[in-house]
Amino acid sequence: MRIGVIGGGSFGTALAKLLADSAHDVVLWIHNPVVAGQVAAQRENCTYLPGVQLPPTLRVTNSMQEAVARCEMLLAVSPSHVMREVMLQARPHVREVPYVVGAAKGIEEGSLKLMSDVLLELFGPEFKGRIAALSGPSFAREVAAGMPTAVTVAAEKLETAEAVQATFRAPTFRVYTSLDLKGVELGGAVKNVIAIAAGVSDGLGLGSSSRAALITRGVAEVARLVEKMGGDPRTVSGLSGVGDLVLTCTGDLSRNRSVGLRMGRGERLRDILASMTMVAEGVRNSVTVCGLAQRMGAEMPITEQVRLMLHEDKPAVQVLGDLMRRQAKPEFWN
Repeated sequence: MRIGVIGGGSFGTALAKLLADSAHDVVLWIHNPVVAGQVAAQRENCTYLPGVQLPPTLRVTNSMQEAVARCEMLLAVSPSHVMREVMLQARPHVREVPYVVGAAKGIEEGSLKLMSDVLLELFGPEFKGRIAALSGPSFAREVAAGMPTAVTVAAEKLETAEAVQATFRAPTFRVYTSLDLKGVELGGAVKNVIAIAAGVSDGLGLGSSSRAALITRGVAEVARLVEKMGGDPRTVSGLSGVGDLVLTCTGDLSRNRSVGLRMGRGERLRDILASMTMVAEGVRNSVTVCGLAQRMGAEMPITEQVRLMLHEDKPAVQVLGDLMRRQAKPEFWN
């Protein structure tokens, strides 16, 4: 299959390598022409995925037309806050009706739309049913290194989910299908916010029990929002929910956990972000997830406290106290 991968960050590069290693005809589009030239010449993305050798069959370009034209599948991997802008550039070069797979995890600022809704709006009604979302526990470096994992691909039509499943499945990359597009996407968006909270907990030295409780209550928040959005709460127990949440809250490669960890140790957010090359989606998405939760009437206290800490300078210790002093409730409630 001819596949255009739009977005040459760490995850886009890792997925492009995975697909090229599986003998697909893959073109990787990178926004920065200097980085694109370096990756093409050195066969290594030294900026975002250093130390990983890329296969000679993987083509790299800064030309959107070259990346998109004649593709049978488009993989959209730009960060959620620039997804619309980037894919708007891609749309004029699209021929026929390829599958469009979103691999960014987030909610659009302003509109509060899921990435699949943004893509459908951009590409038009003829793409309804051709749009999918890929999500699950998959650190870019580990995927690129061929370490085994399993993910989920969701679409409104089973045919689309199965087509993407067959395309991505590899000896070390197991892919499951789902028809719950909303549930899969929301799990990917919210987990980054909860991971910042988990990092803060670790940075404060609160222990393993605190982290485990935080992750579990994070699952409850995701499930409430999924249900309010018309998704299936059972999805949250799967790879795109619990799987990705556990990974992001505990893994040393997690950018979002790293932000929280450093904040818990006393660093200022602006200094942390200034030192990072890659995007920590949870920082922006703490605002969009809270906005969506408010719109849908879903109570998400951890997410709200993370937003206050990140964007209104609420001290982490006060966040902890306010969460622990909340009104007592049954464990399972709507």
